[in-house]
Order: sequence, then structure tokens, then C-alpha cells
Amino acid sequence: MQRSEYQQPGTILETRADAVSELSKVLATTPARLSTISEVDASTPRVQGKWSRKQILGHLIDSAANNHHRFVRVQIEKSLDMPGYAQNEWLATQSYQKRSWSELVTLWTAYNRHMLHLMVTAPAEHLDIPCKVAGDLSGPLEFLMIDYVAHMEHHLNQIFATPAPV
Repeated sequence: MQRSEYQQPGTILETRADAVSELSKVLATTPARLSTISEVDASTPRVQGKWSRKQILGHLIDSAANNHHRFVRVQIEKSLDMPGYAQNEWLATQSYQKRSWSELVTLWTAYNRHMLHLMVTAPAEHLDIPCKVAGDLSGPLEFLMIDYVAHMEHHLNQIFATPAPV
């Protein structure tokens, strides 16, 4: 696994423990950082035709919902073969653009605290259970946990990036 720009230099997510540590750090600092973004800035796409910060955070909420389902089902069923999800349709259906930024930050934060709890409490013997999602994301549960945090950090980098030149 490669290091996300959001992570500190030298941080590489290779194990559940790495993912747990990184998600803990994200949850300790990111809600306050997100709260400094104004409603107007959160609502306005920085590049025409791209997602706004609200939509990016909404996508991360959708990612939490889908991965929550995966993390639980794989432990119950002892294997997993699930479809992916239509991210643009999920985003449009849930109308994140119409929600207040502070509500989205609160929801994202609470959901990720629960995701951290799931990651911490999953028994070690479950980490090697095979998972297949959308035919192209394959690996054990531990990989799904690592990938979840790396994906989150990729999109947090987009939220906090310096505005693109016009």
C-alpha cells in the first residue's frame, strides 16, 4: 500500500494496526479542520463539472456505509462476494449538496468513529477472510480496512487542497 499525501511522510498502511492508527489520527484532527470550511466554500465546486466539498464528503459517507456492510457481512458469512456501488447515483439520490456542511461533518465523524470501532474489534482470525467486491477489489478483510482508510485520505486531500486556478 502506498502512502497517502494526507498521511505523515514515512507512513505506509500495511496492516489493520496501521489503518487503525491512521484513522484514529484522522478522527483526532480532521473534524475541526472540516469545521473551518464555510458553507459557501463547501457548496461550491472548485472546478466546473467536479464535485463540491459537500459531495466529496458525502461520497466518503457513502464509502463508510458500503464498507460498514462489507466489514460486518464478511465476518458473518466467512467470505464475501459483493457488487460495488454506483457512486454517482448514490451521491445524487442522497442530495448531499442540499445538506448543511456542519450536518455532513457530524455524520462523517460519527460514522467513522463507528468504522474505527469495527476495525478495532474484528477478531484477528477474521482478518484473512477472503473478500471480493465488484470483481476487482479482492483480498482479505484486512485489505478492505486498509483500502478504506487510504481511499478516505485520498478524498480528504481533495477537500483540503489549495483551490485550483481558474
